[in-house]
Amino acid sequence: MAVLLAGCENPDGTQNNTGTGALIGGAMGAITGAAIGGRSHGGQDALIGAAVGAVAGGLIGNSADREQEARLKAQAPQTYARVNQGQPLSIADVKALAKAGISEDVIVNQIGSSRTVFHLSAADIIDLRDAGVPDKVVNCMINTASAVPAGPVVIQQAPPPPPVETVVVSPGPGYIWVGGEWEWNGGWVWVGGHWGYPPRPHAVWIGGRAWHDRYGWHHERGYWR
Repeated sequence: MAVLLAGCENPDGTQNNTGTGALIGGAMGAITGAAIGGRSHGGQDALIGAAVGAVAGGLIGNSADREQEARLKAQAPQTYARVNQGQPLSIADVKALAKAGISEDVIVNQIGSSRTVFHLSAADIIDLRDAGVPDKVVNCMINTASAVPAGPVVIQQAPPPPPVETVVVSPGPGYIWVGGEWEWNGGWVWVGGHWGYPPRPHAVWIGGRAWHDRYGWHHERGYWR
């Protein structure tokens, strides 16, 4: 598991205490986790410690962040507990973090370190923006479902014909329609189409595909290239 941390400077060159706190918190969490885990689980516990420590360090990077942490605890105690325990977040949790004024970099870091995967509809995207969630966070949430391509799997059952999909209105400029596809999860499961935001400039969405050969049916999920 990789933990992505915010930098230590703001875009204008001023000091970013939240980012610095995240870096220090992650390092201290990794050291503590390794010490607790010992030889048998030290590496695993170090990763867990780093994830939780990075978030805690980011939240308490300066006095303003401590105020935000207290606000989050008061406004959304369940979200506060999940953050400190490194648990996956819900859409409501992300909205609560934004409402409490938590840095967008810290929210993005928590989504990554908790391995949260979102499947956002166009309505979800609009709702998040209306709730004041920064575009950087929304785009991160969109890309969690397709950030890492999965390798092909061999299946003995052909996928059903794809259903007819209705392309809904785009939630904003720059989005690309990601067509629905059948995915194998012990059985064929239809994953509906949605608007996705490219993770980087000039990224292209490669749709999932299924093909047959002498070994059986093969399936490969869609991914950004």
